[in-house]
Amino acid sequence: MTSPKKTRHITQKTDSHIAVSPKKRHEIVDALRGIAVTLMFFYHFCFDLDYFHWVSIDFYQQPFWLNFRAFIVTLFLTLVGVSLVLANPSAANWRAALPRLLRLLGCASLVSVGSYAVFPGSMIFFGVLHFILIASVLGLWLLRFRVVHLPLGVLLIVLGAMVQHPFFDQAAFQWLGLMTHKPITEDYVPMLPWFGVVLVGMFLAKAGEKYLKTPWQARGVLRWFTFAGKHSLLLYMIHQPILMGLLWVVLR
Repeated sequence: MTSPKKTRHITQKTDSHIAVSPKKRHEIVDALRGIAVTLMFFYHFCFDLDYFHWVSIDFYQQPFWLNFRAFIVTLFLTLVGVSLVLANPSAANWRAALPRLLRLLGCASLVSVGSYAVFPGSMIFFGVLHFILIASVLGLWLLRFRVVHLPLGVLLIVLGAMVQHPFFDQAAFQWLGLMTHKPITEDYVPMLPWFGVVLVGMFLAKAGEKYLKTPWQARGVLRWFTFAGKHSLLLYMIHQPILMGLLWVVLR
């Protein structure tokens, strides 16, 4: 029989091990994010083909491409809300979230600088990474108000889809949405209606928490989606330079 002193020692070692063990990832969420990443690759590949005049596609007017982009962004941002809840099951952990927020800030800044170098007349001033940074801060703050996630999310989606006013056409307020026309930029993800999508994702995460935490292991091609989902930020940052670089080499 183990002595009380030895038992306490074992318990302390076990507790210490649990405290420093990494957070368990939810592979089903990673797989869904990986699907969104793969769809984004395809969208941007087609965009690059148009940029180099290999094909002729109107990404700003053709309904298929407008709806395809909206689907990809919706999937991404719903999973942003889901991930916020899964990573903060009881309360917002600002200390743990800070490194991710700083990475987002750095990457969003690089996107703005890089887009200005390639598209000086239509640089990205509030694209998907800029949005995710602000939405993550607001989402962490709203975690404790779970009862408002769904109604507020739906309200913001409706407002963003139906309300337009010239006041929001001013440069200082374009990041909010509600504009009467889309600004001249290569990627635009305003707070309205898209923060409503994040809030709906937060609601879905809480409603389906037991299903999201069900053990699940990717097999076959799904392993790629899981890998892509785990490294989505890195892949987002490097895929366009690689795609455009390869196409430029082929053209030469």
